[in-house]
Amino acid sequence: MKNSITQLFNIEYPIIQAGMVWASGWRLASAVSNAGGLGLLGAGSMYPEILREHIQKCQQATSKPFGVNVPLLYPDIEKLMEVIIEEGVKIVFTSAGNPATWTSYLKEKGITVVHVVSSVKFALKSQQVGVDAIVAEGFEAGGHNGRDETTTMTLIPAVREKIGIPLIAAGGIGDGRAMLAAMILGADGVQVGSRFVASEEASSHPAFKKMVVDAKEGDTLLTLKELAPVRLLKNKFFKDIEQAYARGASVEELKTLLGRARAKKGMFEGDLEEGELEIGQVSATIHDIRPAAEIVKSMVKEFRDAQQRAVTF
Repeated sequence: MKNSITQLFNIEYPIIQAGMVWASGWRLASAVSNAGGLGLLGAGSMYPEILREHIQKCQQATSKPFGVNVPLLYPDIEKLMEVIIEEGVKIVFTSAGNPATWTSYLKEKGITVVHVVSSVKFALKSQQVGVDAIVAEGFEAGGHNGRDETTTMTLIPAVREKIGIPLIAAGGIGDGRAMLAAMILGADGVQVGSRFVASEEASSHPAFKKMVVDAKEGDTLLTLKELAPVRLLKNKFFKDIEQAYARGASVEELKTLLGRARAKKGMFEGDLEEGELEIGQVSATIHDIRPAAEIVKSMVKEFRDAQQRAVTF
């Protein structure tokens, strides 16, 4: 599979593992990279020295390219970027913030920069400031999301029509069939999150992984738009949010309810009642926990099988 994405990152398959908080450590990132995709470390849940440790371990575990995802809404961004540069990371995905803030600086250091967007407007802005590629993430995605609720099926062709740089689709992509659909719509590659949460190498808690594979249609919902929109599995914490909205809670009350380390409590520590459980709608189609390499291999086979079926019409 040679195209603009495989050439940009020097990888075998245009499959990028999303840099998800509390799931994307060095074991997962190196496993995906070793399997021919691009693994990403999720810096959003790491202190600078923890990120340094994961980068170094990833460098020891794979000779293949890997990158770091940095959500710009988190603290210590300057220190995280310092570690990334000191450790010689060559690929950085930025998200949840203004792409103009770091793109030029990182590119001056010889780093390939990709920015995650949820609208045509921000895709154009990202291209304007010089990113090397864009991830367009639809409403189906887990974790922090766009306020516009534009689905992947609509977003990808809309962005493709307006930009001239490589495009990566994200949101609702958990197998090779969805990968083919995204690429037919104009994407050059895909970013996959939820499917890799349910992998053996993901650092998320086993209880959270089990809840993901047990999820059914309708078990997730986008909420907390007043703070930072996030798609969550429904649990006690989610019901507490619903009750807060029902009584007309203010933004400050919502912030107090969210508190600190709520995502860590749920996804990393396994508190399925009081924790924040971020996952995409595609969780309803995920039914097992598998090695990351097997997930990549299956996606490639499903992609090729779907290609063969499509040409028979």
